[in-house]
Amino acid sequence: MARQLDEQIAGRFPVGQRLRVLDVGMGQGTQALRLARAGHQVTGVEQDPKMISAAHEELAGEPEGIRERVRIVQGDGRDTGVHFLPGSFDVVLCHGVLMYIEEPDPLLAGLARMLAPGGLLSLLVRNGDALAMRPGLGGDWGAALAAFDTTAYRNRLGLDVRADRLAELTATLAGIGAPLHAWYGVRVFTDTAADGAEIPTDVEALLAVEERAGKTDPYRSVAALLHLCGVRG
Repeated sequence: MARQLDEQIAGRFPVGQRLRVLDVGMGQGTQALRLARAGHQVTGVEQDPKMISAAHEELAGEPEGIRERVRIVQGDGRDTGVHFLPGSFDVVLCHGVLMYIEEPDPLLAGLARMLAPGGLLSLLVRNGDALAMRPGLGGDWGAALAAFDTTAYRNRLGLDVRADRLAELTATLAGIGAPLHAWYGVRVFTDTAADGAEIPTDVEALLAVEERAGKTDPYRSVAALLHLCGVRG
């Protein structure tokens, strides 16, 4: 996903431009820190105090110049209008958040308002068109059959959450003024890997295959996750 995001940033902004990035649902700060290391000014929004603590701990180990480029705000992403002015950011990330939001449209509209003209909105969502893939590949035929007719599922944390369909999100992005510019699949072949699995010795080959599949039909359509990139008009 990081490679996909870098591809979109490189295609939209001049080389060397220091971007203003908003990372909503930043978690422990993986993407935020990566982008700060690349020279960008990053504001992370996170609700979970444990995740915020982990992000601060990671940040504390960085050089001062990188620490100065990261700001962390506690919130759930639906209050961006309280903290920031419209058009304040060049890139807005919302990765792994929508599955926990029952009605995501207001959140997405608020995120689009945060974008400057030409800004990039990056979403990572559970693929509602391929929910049967994981149980099907695992031989759980009952769960696979049930998954064809729903966008609700139980994640690996045991939480009941929701997925998004590509066509519906495409329509939503057009309606909020950040129409879909590009989309990718994420975890096409590796979704069934066990939690905590060790990184394989051939990880570069694995990443090359996933990167190719993530931008190639029909493989990307059955990925566990979708990475959608909208552009503010």
